[in-house]
Amino acid sequence: MQGKRLDRVNQLIKEEVSTLLQRELKDPRLGFVTVTAVEVSKDLRVAKVFVSVLGDEAQWAASLGALDSARGFVRNWLRQHLDLRVIPELTFRADRSMEHAARIQHLLRRLDDTAES
Repeated sequence: MQGKRLDRVNQLIKEEVSTLLQRELKDPRLGFVTVTAVEVSKDLRVAKVFVSVLGDEAQWAASLGALDSARGFVRNWLRQHLDLRVIPELTFRADRSMEHAARIQHLLRRLDDTAES
């Protein structure tokens, strides 16, 4: 039963943080950021928010810095929009899986083009 509750809390936080990033957070350092996953600890005290950023290393660094400085604002937003007894402390983590998948796709296409030649 605990797993289902954690899954629901993960999904709720993911949706709310995504909405917040799209509509409310106006930091110029923030690039095109997508929330890919949220992992809340079993005691609901800590949440890792995984994000993907469209851009180069400088954009990644700037966006993660902006998110880190907005942690308190995001947590307060969650407190107002979620019906949870405890709002977890947030940490933002880079999720480079989409970037990795695109690189693999590119390599496979090059390999396929070479095989056809």
